[in-house]
Amino acid sequence: MTGVATELKTINPVTEEVINRYDIMTKEQINDRVKKARNTFEEWKKDSNKRTDLVHDFAQELRKNKEELARTATKEMGKAIKEARSEIEKCAWAMEYFADNGKIFTTDEVINADARKTFVTFEPLGVIGSIMPWNFPYWQALRFAAPSLMVGNTIVLKPASATMQCGIEIEKTFNKAGLPDGVFQTLVGDSSIANTLIDSPDVNAVTFTGSVSAGAKVAERATSQIKKCVLELGGSDPFVVCEDADIEKASNGAIKGRFINCGQSCIASKRFIVVKKIANEFIEKFAQKTEKLKVGDPMLDDTDMGPLVNAEGLNKIDSIVKDAVKEGAKVLTGGERIKNKGYFYKPTVVKNVSLKMRIAQEEVFGPVAPVMVADDDMQAIKLANDSQYGLGASIWTEDLDKAEKLSRMVQSGVVSVNNIVASDPRVPFGGVKKSGFGRELSRYGMLEFVNIKSVRFYDELTHRHHVE
Repeated sequence: MTGVATELKTINPVTEEVINRYDIMTKEQINDRVKKARNTFEEWKKDSNKRTDLVHDFAQELRKNKEELARTATKEMGKAIKEARSEIEKCAWAMEYFADNGKIFTTDEVINADARKTFVTFEPLGVIGSIMPWNFPYWQALRFAAPSLMVGNTIVLKPASATMQCGIEIEKTFNKAGLPDGVFQTLVGDSSIANTLIDSPDVNAVTFTGSVSAGAKVAERATSQIKKCVLELGGSDPFVVCEDADIEKASNGAIKGRFINCGQSCIASKRFIVVKKIANEFIEKFAQKTEKLKVGDPMLDDTDMGPLVNAEGLNKIDSIVKDAVKEGAKVLTGGERIKNKGYFYKPTVVKNVSLKMRIAQEEVFGPVAPVMVADDDMQAIKLANDSQYGLGASIWTEDLDKAEKLSRMVQSGVVSVNNIVASDPRVPFGGVKKSGFGRELSRYGMLEFVNIKSVRFYDELTHRHHVE
């Protein structure tokens, strides 16, 4: 019988070599960090002007260290360096957006009611435990942190084991920017420390991004202790191409939507549903453009796609494609590993896909695009909704009246018309069904981790109250 692990290691997915080894924090160390966050919260929540200035300073520090931060992510999880740089830029933008708008979003609301004065105020909850994945190691952590810090909460982050150094670098960057010690802290450990974080009596709420199975466990543990949680889970986003779509634009969007981050994105386009009339034309263009993607060393500026994050991810993608072929699907391009060192898989387009196949039912977290053909728009939407997930969806049509009608029929938290799905600090982000609950970003995301408090001032006791 093996004991509890005391060390974790990170592996470069290009070379398969160990990058670093880390000592896993003990329960006492974790609780000490959370206690520090609780003590810091009492001061941090008081001055919104100071928070605004410091969050702006953090955004500047991100930009100053962009190249080093980007290279750390690429080394740990294989993201193409040009995408890693863009991730840092987007993080800086989000921090600035909430620094500029946080006070506006949480201004007291005055209500005309029976009391002399009635208002609603928005107060921070306290310490938020943040459990985040490896695929966008900076963005996932900071898109939550930006609004939460601005409202006055403090944060303790448990990053994914695969991108541990990215998580450590976030805390270092906050320190360099001059934020008070304890406002944002990173825990070092594998999945075994998540429960300690959730259980800590000084943690008031939990945010989680990751798989459905892990999210269910987080929600069960948090809510059993009456702690608020927000879950951003998997997605199997439909990419619906109507017969009046601009095929050139749609096929370009398909490339970007499917193969970003080597297909390892919750909101990547994962099921391509094309109306029969234009199916052949779209599929041909999509496959041709897929073949032109450059796969290789993610540190090179002209590389479009690096490796998958680990051997497990590579093996799962390979088995999903092989199962689909056994059941009658046809690989148009790709469909196999790239035979060299590292976890590389060829960008792949598969047609003749049916709903019964794993490739249509599971979340395909890699560079594989399954294509299904629908008779018409209504059948396309029916296929789009035939999923346990409901995160994002994209619809391609030149008819904007039709686009509005179809977008209201799709069962998802986000819909993008004639563009790929992308998160935006100005717009709420989250899903339905097994894609989770709650929202991130925008004012709605900011209000997930506040106490919405009603206050009323009366001149005299109201005597007619007979119901609570």
